Amino acid sequence: MKKIICYTTTALVISCGMTQAQTCVPTPDCQTLGYTSGSYCSGGLKCPFGNYWNCDAVNCELSGKVTELTEKIVELEEKIAAQGQAGSNSFCSIGNIFYSDKSCSSGLDSSKTAIGVVVYTDGNGHGQVIALKSLDTEYTWGEDGTDLSVLPNYSEAASAANDYGSCENSYLIMSVGDSSTYPAVWAANEYSTEGTSAGDWCLPAAGIFTSIYNNMTTVNVGLLKAGGTQFTSSTRAWSSSERTSLSAWASNFNSSYGLNNYNLDKDYHYEVRPVLAF
Repeated sequence: MKKIICYTTTALVISCGMTQAQTCVPTPDCQTLGYTSGSYCSGGLKCPFGNYWNCDAVNCELSGKVTELTEKIVELEEKIAAQGQAGSNSFCSIGNIFYSDKSCSSGLDSSKTAIGVVVYTDGNGHGQVIALKSLDTEYTWGEDGTDLSVLPNYSEAASAANDYGSCENSYLIMSVGDSSTYPAVWAANEYSTEGTSAGDWCLPAAGIFTSIYNNMTTVNVGLLKAGGTQFTSSTRAWSSSERTSLSAWASNFNSSYGLNNYNLDKDYHYEVRPVLAF
């Protein structure tokens, strides 16, 4: 039997499972190409230029091409899965455990050092990780009665819930005062873990607490797996989002948006739970 050659016809491409056309040539004769049967045969390949079939087409060269492409697809899928297991940040999801090597996984990898849990993602491969525990000491936010002109004021929880600029806020606050003036943000910034240094961590923006509130179960499961401290309705931790000259936003997972609507005076002592941007 003569060797079958692929031509640019929809019928031939579909029959062999290909998705790309080949080089165009003048229309040939079916029998010359090896389509010798004038009757339909199951599993055979129909000639695109007439009513002839090759009943041995299942063994043609094109069939081998289909197998080759299938193997490449499987290889690509395995590579993508391996990247996810290795913790490529593009695959990090809320509730994932985050490690000192900047990888993440849904389950605990005991061969790595867990440093936090993902609590926010922006859909573009970036997000923020909350520390496994709050700092040992509670801190005040800052001076009561001082309005920071470098920060916007969010008077309502609904607007503060859209503030995700944890490190942006933190750096602005630190630019106008030291650790004695703004203790909470400086304490967060001085936090470090294996794989990170002081200066890498920040005070969460209010929107991070809203994200935790909206994903409480998922986040707490991740913290439980990683050996961290879970959030409760009584958790009060400072955000880096300012409310007024007298107050700043703090967490309250028993309220709308996960934000506290009372007792927000900047001189209150609340927890500090640093976040790390990736």
